[in-house]
Amino acid sequence: MEVFEEFRLLTAEVISRTAFGSNYLEGKKIFEMLTRLSILVINNYYKTKIPGISMIWKTADEIESEKLAKGIHDRVMEMVKIREKNVSVGETDNFGNDFLGLLINAYRDSDEKNRFSVEDLVDECKTFYFAGQETTNSLLAWTVLVLAIHTEWQEKTRREVFEAFGDRNPNSEGISKLKVVRKSAISKSFTSILYFQLRIRMNMVINETLRLYSPVTAVIRKVGKEAQLGRLVLPANIEVMIPIMALHHDPQSWGDDVHLFKPERFAQGIASATKYNSAAFIPFSMGPRSCVGMSFATTETKIALSMILQRYAFTLSPAYVHAPFPIITLQPQHGIQ
Repeated sequence: MEVFEEFRLLTAEVISRTAFGSNYLEGKKIFEMLTRLSILVINNYYKTKIPGISMIWKTADEIESEKLAKGIHDRVMEMVKIREKNVSVGETDNFGNDFLGLLINAYRDSDEKNRFSVEDLVDECKTFYFAGQETTNSLLAWTVLVLAIHTEWQEKTRREVFEAFGDRNPNSEGISKLKVVRKSAISKSFTSILYFQLRIRMNMVINETLRLYSPVTAVIRKVGKEAQLGRLVLPANIEVMIPIMALHHDPQSWGDDVHLFKPERFAQGIASATKYNSAAFIPFSMGPRSCVGMSFATTETKIALSMILQRYAFTLSPAYVHAPFPIITLQPQHGIQ
């Protein structure tokens, strides 16, 4: 079974239903257009551009990009108009309490200062649709890969899942058990509780997967105003790339076993694993621009993994060829069998 594509279908369905109230078939075209648009952006990102030339002549990629952007805009606005129509005819009394509903409320805000523009609304939908699906797809696939290779950790994690859920489907109470331990079993001091919260096996496996196969391999930040970093003076308006993958594979931060799968390095929590260097482990970035969907992605991953581990034991196929490559997110070039 090729699991990367299976997880693509799953994560697309989840983000479509939870954030936009639609199903996968309705969101499928948006995903396809977003993926193609992102590839075009990446392919053209470092090409030299002559100012003003696009006003008189456009490349084939620019023409296709504009067509895709318009198609995405039109499909998002179709979803918005359906919600607005349902309210106007009295079928519902609000735009919904999911992500799209919140965006429409901001778009229709009576206070002009707080009101979202059409561009704001569409851009937020594009970001949430794409980031909410691609990153979790990548995380799930690589986590299953490492568990298929390291079957002893697969068994440890499976035992933990059965302790939390038995043979029942995951629920909120059980998910919380994957994060905490019964207080009666440990010291009631805050330090001890925090320590045991971070010793849970599934958390350790997910964190180690995020370290080795971070879905986002780098982030780019624009310098708003001149800033000094150590001996470096960064002028305003330049772009700085933070190579997440390099940070996660730095022997100075992680030791000589940096390339090995060792979830136990997170046994005492992220702070201890990184020797209290918060920038050494940033799969969801950090600071005020850290990923707003971090909890969403990790919770979805825990639910999916739990349901798989309850039902299946799995090993890696001899047909698998290990070839991770970054195209928007870190993906297996030949799939994961």
